[in-house]
Amino acid sequence: MLECMFDYKRVSLREQLPTRQRRIHELQQRVQRMQGAAVSRTLESLPGLSGVIQLRTGEAYAVDSPSLAMALVAGASQAGEWIAIVGAPDLGLEAAAGFGIDLERTVVVPRPGELWLSVTAGLLDVATVVIVKPPVPVSAQQAERLKSRLRTKDAALVCWGDWPRSDATLAITESSWLGLGRGHGRLTARRVVVSVRQGGPVRRVPLWLPGPDQQVAERDHTVVPLAVAQAG
Repeated sequence: MLECMFDYKRVSLREQLPTRQRRIHELQQRVQRMQGAAVSRTLESLPGLSGVIQLRTGEAYAVDSPSLAMALVAGASQAGEWIAIVGAPDLGLEAAAGFGIDLERTVVVPRPGELWLSVTAGLLDVATVVIVKPPVPVSAQQAERLKSRLRTKDAALVCWGDWPRSDATLAITESSWLGLGRGHGRLTARRVVVSVRQGGPVRRVPLWLPGPDQQVAERDHTVVPLAVAQAG
């Protein structure tokens, strides 16, 4: 009996070790944010998006749809990062969970009103990635002020809408659903083409958002430059 008790305790401590390490890592990140240490790192992304774009802390991204916003942050959420969603009451939490976002590590402020900017800035103290849908056009001064805070708080921003001087802009240019028959059926998958503007020429990337297996993935590995696609 004593041997069994000893073995049980040893297994329990071994199982608890990853949890303790994760908590220590979270505490270290919070201390860095409170101290305002300027850092930049690449965040985890969904496997299907790793070849398309990867978020980095200190940067801001603009998307034109909630699906893209959720897909971009899902990888970081699955890796244990905290996520915040500001000013997007239309963004369904069930859909967010479907993309893989951990709702237990998600802070939601659906209607911040005119305080949306200060709420977003405040959440950067605890969240690694913030999705925000501004209720009004964002000025270059506001964007730069928040960009500076992203750098010091080791966080990234995904804007559902226009964002001045964003580090990358993603937009859905084509979209079709699978699963519907002649007026009936169940939507099972979505095929899209996403334009990605990040420093160089605009790229067009065919994606499943999501696919029949409910995973986000590239539909093929051919990335077509926008100019070539329009000419062809």
